[in-house]
Amino acid sequence: MRPMTAPAKTARKVLVVGSGGREHALALRLLASDSVGEVLGCPGNAGFAQVPRDLAHKVLRRVNGEPVEVALRESVDLVVVGPEGMLVDGLADRLRAAGVPCFGPSGEAARLEGSKAFMKAFCARHGIRAARDIVVSSVGELDAALAQFDTPPVVKADGLCAGKGVVVAESHEEARAAAVGMLSGQSFGVAGTTVVLEERLWGEEASIHALCDGQRAFLLPVAQDHKRIFDGDRGPNTGGMGTYAPAPLVPPELAARIGREVMDVVVRGMAAEGRPFIGALFAGIMVSPTGEPVVLEFNVRFGDPETQVLTLITDGDFGEALHRAALGDLPDGILEASADHAVCVVVAAAGYPDKPELGAAIEGLGDADQVSGVRVFHAGTTEGPNGLVTSGGRVLGVSARGATLQQAHARAYEAMHHIRIAGAQFRTDIGHRALR
Repeated sequence: MRPMTAPAKTARKVLVVGSGGREHALALRLLASDSVGEVLGCPGNAGFAQVPRDLAHKVLRRVNGEPVEVALRESVDLVVVGPEGMLVDGLADRLRAAGVPCFGPSGEAARLEGSKAFMKAFCARHGIRAARDIVVSSVGELDAALAQFDTPPVVKADGLCAGKGVVVAESHEEARAAAVGMLSGQSFGVAGTTVVLEERLWGEEASIHALCDGQRAFLLPVAQDHKRIFDGDRGPNTGGMGTYAPAPLVPPELAARIGREVMDVVVRGMAAEGRPFIGALFAGIMVSPTGEPVVLEFNVRFGDPETQVLTLITDGDFGEALHRAALGDLPDGILEASADHAVCVVVAAAGYPDKPELGAAIEGLGDADQVSGVRVFHAGTTEGPNGLVTSGGRVLGVSARGATLQQAHARAYEAMHHIRIAGAQFRTDIGHRALR
């Protein structure tokens, strides 16, 4: 793929598409870049209404409308797309067709997340190690497929299900019931009418991110997420209750191996298949007890809440890096991983993840922001008649950078104690695996 060229430009205007904590973290990191003067959130959240004190000389605001129309109307220099659904639906293609540089994969490249069956077949074609699987498209195929697993398989809906289309079954009967619910369309509609039965793997999961320009992949620090809602990894799965980075589960030599054997192979394979990958490639990797990495899934966008910590400990001109990647030419040396550590503690609404209670007042953010090294990223927040209130399940990502994991952890939880939301839920043990 031949790199596009563009004249050097300072004070770029960047449009960030999405409304979650990931998008707020991207917006603030872009705003802190020397090459960026203004960031727009489409539609953004309440956090986009206030510029942090250290960035007061720049512009951060919200806009509404269809992203391509907004990008053209506002004459933006770059669009960064957060949500996977928009990428799978071809938003990046429409932006590029309109002449707008976009950091995000085409609809064809986004199939890597949009279809688990496609992802599994891609791994097989290119020799990427992944869990053994069987793809099932009807209930009539199900029993024979289940019989090929000695232990209960993981059941995954093929399409996008907002992070909810995976059942880690404890018995073959539970796996069958989950698969029938998906195949019938009752569980996830058309997203579940094809099902992937996958060998259950044991170990610890790591989040590997890379910035890709269609030709190469630049690895970001390795993060580790906490999916369960309660301390000690108990309770139902969520979209993520917190993260920390770098994760010692993946030492530098293993990260380099994953880069060579997984991320680089994906970028080369996508290019060879005529669907070059430009954007954030996020691999969920299971590290076995013996230290072997196996791919669980690929995502075609930044993780949430991984982005909240990765943006804190990736130094350099982030805006320039994403712009150059969008043009197909990400050179070495623009970014580097900091020696620091970061922790993000997610504050969730009462009732999350089943039925989050909305409209609760949010207080104490000003005091939390005063803690050294802290950024509070907004997710499910909106302006009420008397101030900020909750508007989603995951409300805030209280994040901190420190010279050590212990320092980052202490700063994040110090800031947490200033925040008051009736019935709020948060874990007190983010980073516990590494802190042990």
